[in-house]
Amino acid sequence: MLIIFIHRIAISIQADKVVSDISEFISGQVETLLPEKLGEGKVNEENIDVIAAVSGYPKQILIKSSKSGYLQYIDSEALMKIITKHDALLELYYRPGKHLVKGSEIGLLYSNDKWEKKEFEKIFNQFVIGQTKTSQQDLEFSIQQMVEIAARALSTGVNDPYTAITCIDNLTSIMCYLAQAKFPSKYRFDEMGNLRIIADTLDFEGILDTAFNQIRQFSEDSPAVVIRMMEALTTIYGFTSKESHKKAVIKHAEMVFSSGKKNFVEKNDIVDLNERAVRILNKLSTTDKCPALRSCLSGLD
Repeated sequence: MLIIFIHRIAISIQADKVVSDISEFISGQVETLLPEKLGEGKVNEENIDVIAAVSGYPKQILIKSSKSGYLQYIDSEALMKIITKHDALLELYYRPGKHLVKGSEIGLLYSNDKWEKKEFEKIFNQFVIGQTKTSQQDLEFSIQQMVEIAARALSTGVNDPYTAITCIDNLTSIMCYLAQAKFPSKYRFDEMGNLRIIADTLDFEGILDTAFNQIRQFSEDSPAVVIRMMEALTTIYGFTSKESHKKAVIKHAEMVFSSGKKNFVEKNDIVDLNERAVRILNKLSTTDKCPALRSCLSGLD
């Protein structure tokens, strides 16, 4: 038993095992938070007249944070019941994972009537603020854990590009799922179809930034990692169908290519990166050709 215990401990602290465990957790998390695919019950946000909805309420009440810390959890269902009961509208400025400062404005309540103190306190009771981040409603925090492993692996003291590449591979799988997922609308309606909550929500571009920005910044001197990032973006682009998602992926492809072109010393490394960039360029339709990326590539033809 002692030998088995030592073996399990030795395996559990290996980088590949840690990355695999985090990736498995994130995969389950995204399927729970974003279970639907694009096009399933889609809300057309362009047809929502927020100004008209807000102007119908004569009173506006600022909601301020009761203490400093990280917003860990919001009980959306209970909040919806409270707001609906008072025939009001609540606009939230933050989502779980964001840091709040005591006294800072976290939302604005639009109402027809004056709220009693006890009723107003019920709104605060639906927010959990703590000293640390949690992954319960914060998908970005889970992804940041993976990014942190990659960033540390790319530090000069460790210099472990293999672990960084493993992180990129796992993030690629997650982003491919998210490219097809239906992100929740920031507009929340009651059962009668009345707008009750305007929330701060996640979007694909924001998560893509969280997943790849820091890795790109830390991998400037590692051609193998930069090239794998370009391959990852090509794979993710193949799963995108929404125009805004495509633009987000291309933006990152431009940044990765620009970083590699600027920092690579070996010409063959630049050629390898160029070949990967051409693959994602070829996936674009004629009307979607990216001038910036094409301009970069033309200098290497």
